[in-house]
Amino acid sequence: MTNPLQEKLKGYKLILGSGSPRRKMFLEEMGLDFEVRPKSVEEIYPNHLQGKEISNFLAELKASPFKLELKPKEIVVTSDTVVWHKGVSLAKAAGREEAFYMLHTLSGDWHEVITSVCFTTLEAQKTVSCTTLVKFMEFTDEEINYYIEICQPFDKAGAYGIQEWIGMIGISEIKGSYTNVVGLPTHLVYKTLMDMVS
Repeated sequence: MTNPLQEKLKGYKLILGSGSPRRKMFLEEMGLDFEVRPKSVEEIYPNHLQGKEISNFLAELKASPFKLELKPKEIVVTSDTVVWHKGVSLAKAAGREEAFYMLHTLSGDWHEVITSVCFTTLEAQKTVSCTTLVKFMEFTDEEINYYIEICQPFDKAGAYGIQEWIGMIGISEIKGSYTNVVGLPTHLVYKTLMDMVS
């Protein structure tokens, strides 16, 4: 049996424009052939943007360095994840103090995890987004400090990874896609690629 999406992508080259090991793992688990080609951009967005507008903007910004080098039948996938809580975007923590502040803020409350994925070809660009609602239990300072010490979650939006210790002990409810919270809404990636190459 052949993978339906991989079969459709025959003749195309899929490029993951991200150095995220989690996004790479998901594409591998989806059974896709792809090249990892990360490019760095300064992740700055206009202050007036809200929620998914931020992740959409940054996913598209990450695609911009590829536009001059894309060849026919190449598809670049770029992505950005935002943790949105009470009208504030919690980005990657600059260090231990900021990570503690973010997790203390999220403790005992719901927040949104929004991931946008941008698909760029020579001819077109399409951006999709997915929102998952996550509720944390109340954390003690000791639990937050322990998690920061063992996992150093400074490369993750909201200063946490759902697949890590804090996710295992701390998430009481989740509404929506789990893989979206890890960093890639795989169901949307599958559907969008199937539609793009049909």
